[in-house]
Amino acid sequence: MQHFFADRSWVQGDKIRLEGSDVNHMKNVLRMKEGEEVQVSDGTGNAYLCQIEGYEGDQAVLKIREKTEKDTELPSKIWLFQGLPKGDKMELIIQKAVELGVYEIIPVAMKNCVVKLDAKKAAAKTVRWQGIAESAAKQSKRSLIPKVTEPMSYKEAVAYAMKLDQKLVPYENERGMAATKEAVEAVRPGESIGIFIGPEGGFAPEEITMVKDEMKLISLGSRILRTETAGFATLAILMYHIETSCTEKSN
Repeated sequence: MQHFFADRSWVQGDKIRLEGSDVNHMKNVLRMKEGEEVQVSDGTGNAYLCQIEGYEGDQAVLKIREKTEKDTELPSKIWLFQGLPKGDKMELIIQKAVELGVYEIIPVAMKNCVVKLDAKKAAAKTVRWQGIAESAAKQSKRSLIPKVTEPMSYKEAVAYAMKLDQKLVPYENERGMAATKEAVEAVRPGESIGIFIGPEGGFAPEEITMVKDEMKLISLGSRILRTETAGFATLAILMYHIETSCTEKSN
């Protein structure tokens, strides 16, 4: 079943008046007809089973058949601070991070990043990246569309992360996986979590020095992971821990 997102203001009584590019996609690409069913999320945890009533101008009029508050989001919000990678790797990172439940993605310009973006390029890239996040959110039946911010400097990203409850940095660590186990088990459902991932060249020593007293350095094992793999591995570990913790508490 096709899944769409709607602004909360578009939900009016027992109807949803869908607007924007999704209407053209629904009408002219998918060629969906009156009577067909779709799922709609309003970004606040509400999901709706709807039936298409018809099209009025640039709107699709949907009849709400069933409403549920079932939420597909993780019990904790995760911010991914990703060192800018080369080529189109950022697109893959965004797509898979959204599938794994990330709440917000912050591209970060670090010392060892090969990619350098000026303000104009950064703005254009961010628009494209946000579109990828939206597509991934629809595909994975998310309740909300994760935000992709414009790239920040490392110093700005560190300051931005200070509001979060837990901050993890996968890095060479003498305590190995023991530190990872401790850090992950310390995360409680409902806490906000930041993950810092270095670019292809890794973190510069001074970047680690800047955060070692404020963030937890963890290991992802004895193998060297690519920048696009490190974030996925960390997100998967956290996703498992957070969701199993909630399941155990509810039983």
